[in-house]
Amino acid sequence: MPARIYTRSGDTGETGLFGGRRVSKDDLRVEAYGAVDELNAALGVARTHSPPPDLDAVLLVVQNTLFRLGADLATPQPSDERNGRVTIERIGPERAEGIENWIDHFESELPALTSFIVPGGSPAGAALHFARTVCRRAERRCVALAAGSAPESAPNPEIVRYLNRLSDLLFVLARVANSREGVPDVVWTP
Repeated sequence: MPARIYTRSGDTGETGLFGGRRVSKDDLRVEAYGAVDELNAALGVARTHSPPPDLDAVLLVVQNTLFRLGADLATPQPSDERNGRVTIERIGPERAEGIENWIDHFESELPALTSFIVPGGSPAGAALHFARTVCRRAERRCVALAAGSAPESAPNPEIVRYLNRLSDLLFVLARVANSREGVPDVVWTP
């Protein structure tokens, strides 16, 4: 018989972190990795809107990184990094640097910004703008977790750095998706 998707272990409002510790489902750590999971789903929706293939390839890499990032968040103690044959890989500075390289690459094909841009445009562009806002929420949840954590269980600081860069990348990718569809940026007029 195949394994069941339900475990019933969360029926009392608790969930397990990597390493086995049980916490409330409204714990700041669960909020943080839940927001990252929501971001990953928003990127999945954006990918259904057929962004250009090079953008789609970047989004797939980001989605895979977000699984690692969520696992990093769900592992509060360095002593919890290994559980059986599974070892958690922490997010390192090279991830944010990779995002910066993508930003530089894609931004080179865009006109310079002179004003705020109203989110929207093509279906892919609008979905990427939405994913950017979900990314900002995930970043805020991670900042709240860091502020509310004891130093020994604070989240990896590279997570906030990565999410900060990622929201910038998603903004640029939204603009690129719109540009390639012939949809000009809509400039905010106060």
